[in-house]
Amino acid sequence: MGLFFTAAQAATEAVGVGIEEGVEHGGDHGSSGLPQLDLASFPSQIFWLVVTLVVLYLMFTRVVLPRIGGIIEERHDAVEDDLDRAADFKRRAEEAEAAWQKALADARSEAQSIADATKAEIQKEIDAAIAKADAEISAKTAESEARISEIRAEASAAVKEVAQDVAAALAEAVAPGAADPASLNAAVSKRVEG
Repeated sequence: MGLFFTAAQAATEAVGVGIEEGVEHGGDHGSSGLPQLDLASFPSQIFWLVVTLVVLYLMFTRVVLPRIGGIIEERHDAVEDDLDRAADFKRRAEEAEAAWQKALADARSEAQSIADATKAEIQKEIDAAIAKADAEISAKTAESEARISEIRAEASAAVKEVAQDVAAALAEAVAPGAADPASLNAAVSKRVEG
């Protein structure tokens, strides 16, 4: 405060010197001049200036600055709360994503096991169908072989009969009445079977 008063006194003296010079140089400005530049009112003006500055200082330090500080603190707290909530939401989102990834992996694993079970069941059905088809083919093959054996036996009997007839006809043609039918049949049977 002492520095302020020293500066104010220096300013007052400088203004007073300027006014005195103005009066000396020119005349009659004292009565119609600016009242704030009147040297007689300077102490009063300085007093009220100091009082006003002290009141403003007290008002700012006691009322305005605490309110501004409170508002800044509230905003800071609100920002911190928002950041905390954002961090909480981020953590929850990460947990939800991890749970979703786990559920997806479980679903894929379950789908794979279902696919494997279905594949095994289908393979079992295919194997059963192949076994059934093999059994049917074997039965038909056996039946066909039996039928072929019957046809061979019938063909063999027919060939034997035709051969006996041809042999009898030849023997009759070469030596009529000389051929014995039993010996002819035995010779033809031996030849056909051999």
